[in-house]
Amino acid sequence: MMYWDDHGMNGWGAGLMLFTTLLFLGLLVAAAVVLFRYAGRATQQRPPEQQRPGPEQRPGPEQVLAERLARGEIDPEEYRLRLEALRGAAGPGAGGAGWTP
Repeated sequence: MMYWDDHGMNGWGAGLMLFTTLLFLGLLVAAAVVLFRYAGRATQQRPPEQQRPGPEQRPGPEQVLAERLARGEIDPEEYRLRLEALRGAAGPGAGGAGWTP
C-alpha cells in the first residue's frame, strides 16, 4: 500500500491557514476603505482659504462690487458708477482699463 505524504498538514493546519488568509485579506480591504475615506474627508474639511476655487466658486466682477457695497466699502453712488463702467467695459475691445476694485 502506498501512503501520500501530506507534509504534516492536518485539519487544524488547513483551517488555521484558511483563517489567517481571510484575516489578512480582510485587513487589506479595511485598510483600503479607511485610506480612501480619510483622503476624501481631508479634501472636504480644508478651510475655505486653502481650497482651490473652481470656476463656479469665483465671483464675477459685479458680484464683488455688490459685496463691497454690502460691506460698506463703497457708497451706492460709487457702486452705480462702477457698475456702469463694468457693463460698458463688457463690449469688444474695452479691456476695463482704469477701473480698480
